[in-house]
Amino acid sequence: MANPFIDIFRVKELRERIVFTFVLLVVFRIGAVLPVPGINVQVLNNYFLAQQNSGNAIIDYLDFFAGGAFSNFSVFMLGIMPYISMSIIMQLLLIAFPSIKKLSQEEGGKKKIHTYQRYGTVIVCLIQSFAVTQYAQSISRQTSDLLTLPILPFSLIAMLTVTVGTMFLMWMGEQISKRGIGNGVSLLIFAGIVARLPHAVWELFGRVRTRELNLVFVIVVFVMFIAVVTLVVFEQQGQRKIPVNYAKRVVGRRMYGAQSTYIPFKINPSGVIPVIFASSILTFPLQIASTIGGNVPWLAAVARVLTPHGLLYNVLYILLIIFFAYFYTQVSLNPIEIAKNIRENGGSIPGIRAENIERYLTKILNRIVLPGSLYLALIAIIPSIIQWAFKFPSSISYLMGGTSLLILVGVDLDTMSQIEGLLKMHHHDGLTKHGRLRGRNL
Repeated sequence: MANPFIDIFRVKELRERIVFTFVLLVVFRIGAVLPVPGINVQVLNNYFLAQQNSGNAIIDYLDFFAGGAFSNFSVFMLGIMPYISMSIIMQLLLIAFPSIKKLSQEEGGKKKIHTYQRYGTVIVCLIQSFAVTQYAQSISRQTSDLLTLPILPFSLIAMLTVTVGTMFLMWMGEQISKRGIGNGVSLLIFAGIVARLPHAVWELFGRVRTRELNLVFVIVVFVMFIAVVTLVVFEQQGQRKIPVNYAKRVVGRRMYGAQSTYIPFKINPSGVIPVIFASSILTFPLQIASTIGGNVPWLAAVARVLTPHGLLYNVLYILLIIFFAYFYTQVSLNPIEIAKNIRENGGSIPGIRAENIERYLTKILNRIVLPGSLYLALIAIIPSIIQWAFKFPSSISYLMGGTSLLILVGVDLDTMSQIEGLLKMHHHDGLTKHGRLRGRNL
């Protein structure tokens, strides 16, 4: 009998794409443990071990989404977040400045915008890498032998190395999207989170064994975790179908008959994008404040206020998720463009006048996006609730919900959808016997 997982490796194109993606992810994980030149690795490990025991929430947060690269002071310690931050800035600029939007719509305009985005990423990397060098100097003052190079040469080499590392990750993400199985940037974030799973599970068992955590609490949280994963899968797959009828029309000498179809509006049209954007926006000032805070008192105060499990951080997190859910939905699913395409192709929505299609679609999207964004926000603050209610360590609570869980489930569904599409293109069955997988992209 045909096995879909065996079929994956029977299709030459799909097999090559998977192998190519796997090789680049291995390179990513190797780079996550290669330290920046001028760092004494043994001293660094001892310092972060002490920090782990004292429970530094900010360092745990930055390190978790970098796949452990931050605490290693590796060449990939900034991860792909500077590129995502610059993507957000560029999207906002397209809306704020009509001239930039007009440029993007011209021939070759998208390529120019992407070039500007790359230059902007370099600037963001230089700012964040400078903050990292200041943080390394503050650690060096406490340990006295962390840096093996003078301060100025170390700062220049570290800024160059970390910036090049992020730009290389950006290139890897583009190659995975082009020559791999797609979703390159999301897969890099996914790989960083998955790399932390074994350590988190081992720490959980260790705390249960030493009775630091109650086994009953662990079981309750595990059941909650399964329930949340199930809800996330249903939410990612849910759709609101808008029926559209097309009249008979003549194209050349051929007449095309009337047909009925539908527009699939997902319950959460933007997927995990709002959560990634909100995390990136908050991570940028948080990293600057936490790394330079030792030298600047007011930045140290900002770092204390913006602790990842604090009230202000979570309130800002919720508001940003809701904002980006509406923002990204309007960018990716523009009701004006959809209504224009329906009218130009002779289509109509039953019970809705042609001039009211745009208003109707906007009303439907607003009704869908609000509960979807609130749902995302609720999932996103689960780690803070678990850590506050059950006293779980941050490395474990981050996996029980929040950004990491949404990214894990969303990227997994998208990747499976890409693989299923390639299988069906080569006349194989999909990965599921009943129904079909739906990624977050329409």
